[in-house]
Amino acid sequence: MLNKVFEYAGSHKKTIYLSIFIMLISVTMGVLPFLFIYKIINILILGTEIKFIESIFLLFGILVCLILQALLGGIGLNISHKAAYNILLELRVSLQKKMEKLPLGFIEEKGTGFIKKLFVDDVGSLEVLLAHSLPEGIANLIVPLIVYITMFCIDWRLSLMSLASIPLSVIAMMFMYSTGTKKMGPYYMASSKMNNTIIEYINGMEVVKVFNKQTESYKNFSKDVNDYRDYALAWYKTAWPWMALYSALLPCTIILTLPLGGYFVYLGYASLSNLVLILCLSLSIGFPLLKALGFLPTIPQLNYKISSLENALNTEILKQGKDEFKGIEKNISYDNVTFGYQLNKINENGEHVTYVKNVIHNVNFVAKEGEKTAIVGESGSGKSTLAKLLVHYYDVLDGSISIGGQNIKDMSLKALNKQISYVAQDQYLFNDSILENIRIGNPKATDNEVIEAAKKAQCIDIFNKLPNGIYSLVGEAGKMLSGGERQRISLARAILKNAPIIVLDEATAFIDPENEEKMEKAIEQLVKDKTVIVIAHKLSSIIDSDKILVMNNGKLVASGRHEELLKNSVEYQKLWNAAIFNKEWKINQRLGDINV
Repeated sequence: MLNKVFEYAGSHKKTIYLSIFIMLISVTMGVLPFLFIYKIINILILGTEIKFIESIFLLFGILVCLILQALLGGIGLNISHKAAYNILLELRVSLQKKMEKLPLGFIEEKGTGFIKKLFVDDVGSLEVLLAHSLPEGIANLIVPLIVYITMFCIDWRLSLMSLASIPLSVIAMMFMYSTGTKKMGPYYMASSKMNNTIIEYINGMEVVKVFNKQTESYKNFSKDVNDYRDYALAWYKTAWPWMALYSALLPCTIILTLPLGGYFVYLGYASLSNLVLILCLSLSIGFPLLKALGFLPTIPQLNYKISSLENALNTEILKQGKDEFKGIEKNISYDNVTFGYQLNKINENGEHVTYVKNVIHNVNFVAKEGEKTAIVGESGSGKSTLAKLLVHYYDVLDGSISIGGQNIKDMSLKALNKQISYVAQDQYLFNDSILENIRIGNPKATDNEVIEAAKKAQCIDIFNKLPNGIYSLVGEAGKMLSGGERQRISLARAILKNAPIIVLDEATAFIDPENEEKMEKAIEQLVKDKTVIVIAHKLSSIIDSDKILVMNNGKLVASGRHEELLKNSVEYQKLWNAAIFNKEWKINQRLGDINV
């Protein structure tokens, strides 16, 4: 286990060793006062006169040792904490680098609660091992071992008696480990689930209140919190009795030495002076032993946590090359593309089983350079998944996606991202100014270039109503702006990026009728002379497309222009009729409002 930790220590190993050395001296300072006490008692036993200067020296020595014990203990822990937090930094950076290589879709599926717990709670819990268990645990274990060796050299029979409490304590500790470990897995699973549920509950509070789902939502929230409580209490109730037993037994190092040792002295098998020395030394190591073994309950936890950290992001890394884009043109080809999500279920034996559910089946099409290709279909048909596969959210299970004849897996993500501007229905805005949020599209752009992109995206009215214009902060996740305003800013990003391929994944989903014309003008500016793929929920917006692809249950069932599909595709006819009905219903609703 320590080898795993030291993999992340690097140059901080020497700092850990230094803290262990200082803690060794600190613990030794805690043992020396008992030797001074023995010296005083032994003088009394021998009946010799104690000189005043000698007694002052012994008392002063005890005081100095206690001060040094506290001082060196603080210095050692200070050094170990610095090393520990540097190692935690290296560990988090290592996890972050690993996460960067994983499919983005996999990270989204895990959820923010899981990621937060992994990077904050699970990694942070290793601080106990690094800052305390190593320096304190090792120092408090080595010093008693040295003391025991010394005791056996003095009188092995009396020393053997002082070991009587250790076997009983070890037995109690073994029971604590065996019973506690069984409860540990469910406890950590419940903790992770509770984290995700709490974040989901808070993020979805607006929807919950609007649709009066407080009872149902709170029931899920309460269930997961209570499950965590129950698993935690079950774990603690199992471990605590054994922990209390060994904590009470272990320091009692004289439990057998005092009565039996006294009898040995009475029979002449041992000297009184040796008995007193053994008793003093036994008392000196009771607390260090308890402290050393007190860290052992963390070992099964830490083993589990280290394994969890190593396995939490355990999935195939995204297949990507190091090549720049080498395609001659910007045709996008999907060749027999099949894709499925990795899901978990519990089988009849209660075991977690991983399986793949295919959502895209052998899709073939070409989106030609300079043309607009629309993908339509019912909800869950695989439209957005096709778009995410193009921007390499996931690796395809079978087949390939290429741009200009170059497989996207052969390109680096940086090279691929230069070719594509991806605008989803819900774009994230950072808690920064509108200017900087747009500049993400091209970090090297000047302020004037950003403002020009914002004008093309029809964002000027957004600036005019804010106190600091384009320099106004948008709030956390852009909460100061409406959904339509956030979408126009995301379009300004894409315009500023000026990539040759544009993917619009239901980018106008949040737009209101009043801003629909502005969004259409912004999109016109964005897609001019580009290769465009549009995931559409409004069929009226894509009837002018060069090619329309119709998806149904993950399969491409028809393709062609609008008029052609209306004649030949039953699935497209259903979608179009539903769109017409929806539009007429909205018109009737508005007319009804006017008549009222």
